Amino acid sequence: MSRPAHLLHTPHHDGSSRYVSSLHPQLGETVDLLVRVPHAADVSSVHLRTTPDAEPKFTAASIDRSTATDTWWRVPVLIHNPVTNYRFLLQGGPLGYQWLNGTGLHDRDVPDAADFRLTAYDAPPAWSDDAIVYQIFPDRFARSAAADDRATPDWAVAVSWDEPVTGRGPLTGRQLYGGDLAGIAEHLDHIADLGVNVVYLTPVFPGRSNHRYDASTFDAVDPVLGGDEALADLVEAVHARGLRILGDFTTNHTGVGHDWFVRAQSDPESEERGYYFFDGQEYAAWLGVKSLPKLNYDSEALARRVFDDPDGVVKKWLTGPNGLDGWRVDVANMTGRHGVQDRNAEIARRMRTAMAQVNPDTLVVGEHCHDFSLDAMGDGWHGVMNYAGFTRPLWTWLRHPGHAPDFLGLPVIVPRLGGRAVMETMREFAAIIPWSTLTHSFNLVGSHDTTRVRSLVGDDAGQVDVAAGLLLTMPGIPMITYGDEIGMLGEFGEDGRRPMPWDAPREAPLWDERIHEVYRALIAARRDSVALRAGGLRWVYADDDTLIFLREHPQQTALVHIARLGHDPVRLPATGLPGIEGGRAAYGPAPEIEGSDLLLRADGPHVGVWTWVPAE
Repeated sequence: MSRPAHLLHTPHHDGSSRYVSSLHPQLGETVDLLVRVPHAADVSSVHLRTTPDAEPKFTAASIDRSTATDTWWRVPVLIHNPVTNYRFLLQGGPLGYQWLNGTGLHDRDVPDAADFRLTAYDAPPAWSDDAIVYQIFPDRFARSAAADDRATPDWAVAVSWDEPVTGRGPLTGRQLYGGDLAGIAEHLDHIADLGVNVVYLTPVFPGRSNHRYDASTFDAVDPVLGGDEALADLVEAVHARGLRILGDFTTNHTGVGHDWFVRAQSDPESEERGYYFFDGQEYAAWLGVKSLPKLNYDSEALARRVFDDPDGVVKKWLTGPNGLDGWRVDVANMTGRHGVQDRNAEIARRMRTAMAQVNPDTLVVGEHCHDFSLDAMGDGWHGVMNYAGFTRPLWTWLRHPGHAPDFLGLPVIVPRLGGRAVMETMREFAAIIPWSTLTHSFNLVGSHDTTRVRSLVGDDAGQVDVAAGLLLTMPGIPMITYGDEIGMLGEFGEDGRRPMPWDAPREAPLWDERIHEVYRALIAARRDSVALRAGGLRWVYADDDTLIFLREHPQQTALVHIARLGHDPVRLPATGLPGIEGGRAAYGPAPEIEGSDLLLRADGPHVGVWTWVPAE
């Protein structure tokens, strides 16, 4: 079987600052775009194709500069529409005609779905460019002494911290371990030492479950967690450390115990009746789960109450010195959609506008589990949870051959695929949204809803290093679920919601200190590298067991080499990586330079990052 060739001789463009002069332009602004064309590609001309007002237009590019290996072409584009689609037409090469879009080179006509995109919407908050998120499920992270004095709600079954989680059965959702917000505050040293800079809490509003996605009110913090004062104290403590904190709000539904729904059921003439989809006494619910009645945004009164009211959920909890720094939106993809109704884009824009009115420095990220191209153009959610374009392809590469993980209801087992399929999947999903959306979406190897990565990879803990390596070197906001950094186990979502084992010995399987150190080192490498935080993405090589890519920034280039298994040396022409001879190892061993070649080796699971100042 022949090995795949490297892609260093392939023309390249992406939406990063290496190739785009303004990442967040305004309408009427002219932006310069650059295309890197290796001399080996034999391209004689480059044209930009845009579609202003939906009509194709071609603009000739000119040569900006030439180096020993590449010709850089420059072309201006006027930002005429809020979303500017563009691609490049390259003349020359073996076929004489090629399109360059977000999925690469094509020698035939292709639809516009994978065109590059620039948007004229307001930029996400600057702090989110460098964000590394730590997700906490409050009931299972840490329990303060104050929790001992709180009454157990009537729906709950109190259990001790070391009692096993009941993953399936009548106790699912009812086991209450008593984790609280003060407990989180007591363990901020662990979070800060890990190197993350954003804490994300799953819901803190009261409900009738330990996950609290069935809110009974949005006006108060659950007393079981310590109430409003405990949240204010936690936010203050988080901010005092220079960190940010995000909340979790379900725009799609409430619980049946929510005060709105209780009023709606008891009084058919009430305003709240219109907040839901009623047909007599029957009502629509999330996926038919009757404990989660679906909100109806045909009701303008509901929309005002949620988004516009200063005391409504969106604005209230972002306001003041101890306000949250943004929201993760639960079931964002279903919000405002029911039958013929589709108000999703309108709701996303309205929520973002409402947030900006009280604090323009806030972030909003929507939950999404499949193709998000219709929902993430950048005017609503700043980004999405990138299950489709990151988590799922990563799982197909790293899942243990003997393990069949539960992936959010997928009716068949997740396949085990090679690196080329992983690269192509990631590239296709990245190409259907603007670069700004991609870079402000959460990359995650798992969450409180999925199999834990340590269980996914089976008995080879080195694969956890590989997963963490991809997580912390790819474009996007890395999101780490509490406990993944110590190798916590969990076969599926509920099973993975285990209490953090603070008192366990610092050894596997309850607390794997080696994995902990891997996460700390990779997080430090990302924080120390402008290329890893803000560089583009240029795929270089993909084989069954190997992925190699570049993160390019005007100030720095990073070469990332990740392998799930050992492999023969991969040779790359060092001349195609100008400046690499002056580089350093940011993580893992340094690659070898042999004559004019760069040799990348792996004896087993491997993560290597090499950074240098570009000499071009």
